[in-house]
Amino acid sequence: MTRDDSLRGELDDFEHLLTDLWIGGKSVPASDGGRFDVLDPATGQVLTSVANGTVDDALAAVDAAHSAAAAWAATAPRERSEILRRAFELMTAHSEQLARLVTLENGKALPDARGEVAYAAEFFRWYAEEAVRGIGEVMTAPAGKNKILVLQQPVGICVLVTPWNFPAAMATRKIGPALAAGCTVVLKPASDTPLTALAMAKILDEAGVPPGVVNVLPARRSGPTVSAMLHDPRVRKLSFTGSTEVGRVLLKEAADQVINCSMELGGNAPFLVFADADLDAALDGAMVAKMRNGGEACTAANRFYVERSIAEEFSRGLAERMGALRVGPGIDADTQVGPMVNDETAGKVDELVRGAVAEGATAVVGGRRPDRPGFYYEPTVLSGVQPGSAILSEEIFGPVAPIVVFDTEDEAIRLANDTEYGLVSYVFTGDLARGLRVSEAMESGMVGLNRGVVSDPAAPFGGTKQSGVGREGGHEGMLDYLESKYIAVDW
Repeated sequence: MTRDDSLRGELDDFEHLLTDLWIGGKSVPASDGGRFDVLDPATGQVLTSVANGTVDDALAAVDAAHSAAAAWAATAPRERSEILRRAFELMTAHSEQLARLVTLENGKALPDARGEVAYAAEFFRWYAEEAVRGIGEVMTAPAGKNKILVLQQPVGICVLVTPWNFPAAMATRKIGPALAAGCTVVLKPASDTPLTALAMAKILDEAGVPPGVVNVLPARRSGPTVSAMLHDPRVRKLSFTGSTEVGRVLLKEAADQVINCSMELGGNAPFLVFADADLDAALDGAMVAKMRNGGEACTAANRFYVERSIAEEFSRGLAERMGALRVGPGIDADTQVGPMVNDETAGKVDELVRGAVAEGATAVVGGRRPDRPGFYYEPTVLSGVQPGSAILSEEIFGPVAPIVVFDTEDEAIRLANDTEYGLVSYVFTGDLARGLRVSEAMESGMVGLNRGVVSDPAAPFGGTKQSGVGREGGHEGMLDYLESKYIAVDW
């Protein structure tokens, strides 16, 4: 049996696998019968194919969401809560199969996929708890003439557009609060990773979500299908996770119908290491911040700024750790770094590294694409990177750590903030006062202080500047799917 035969056999055994569109609580083919291939990033070979949604399918999904909207909004918060809780339990019960599915279509190492599925399931549990907390307020108007009553109501039909790098977690991070708030949704997953999103639809169906409340529309024709939905007056919310470039386009499209938007866009996270930091802790944090998901994360540390007196030691330590990682097919038990999601991504990483080396940087470890099938790139540490280098201005989205030396705290802050992005920053120091001072100075929506990971379903996730609008997770995450209605009452 070949590797491809084995992988397809594993897909055949997956009980939640869907390969058609999910509209109105049913699995249906695309209206024109079209399909597109899903590739195995470890080999570049076809894994399976899924239905290729059309504009007509997109509008049919909006029809289904609209038909279900009034009843779902009127469903008791406790009932919505219990359904989300059952979805959490089902995801947990099937976590290993889901993790393997994520790895098969995304390529990430199985330990990373297991971590993602556990994280993704937590959004269903968190918003099961938040569903009963859509709290309004009552107060006496300052003039004493009447009462001010504020209700929270669901914003309406939501279009959710998710990326390929966390196909489970980005879906649940949006679906969870939308359903908790009483909204119906159409999920448009990335075409590289549609299988996980369809599996989420099946799990939610088993959990008791009524037909039409959750619809999933895989499509290669992302622009036309999303645009059609954004120009349907029944759609009132867009939640998008992806590049800043695409986010700008969608914001312009959403403006035509004045649609409520939440945008989680690109990042260019700085990772600051001061000389007084615990070096081992900083290296541990660097490995998590850089290599979680193989570097394919908007929160990945993208630029390392290290104080001059420890820069050589830090570079050597990081190179030793990254060079020891085993690269291979994500589904293999001993793999620590899987392939990039596609050839384009691997090629972009290679181009950025080659450019940095041409500008004078040194590849302490890695620095090339291995000569093997699949979309791989070696874990890479670059020293001697100069401020202003092109690799520092772009989101790498791969296992590459460029290191820049700094001399003063003010210089570190200036270099860290020298970007149009502002999603997350990381700061490592043994001086708590400095850590809090620098954290406050970081122009980002989140800061990891002596910590290499910030994501938590209970915390507000989001950025500043060109990294987005709104927050996901925490109580704020559900507020993004609610509208405040003020009623002036005289009793």
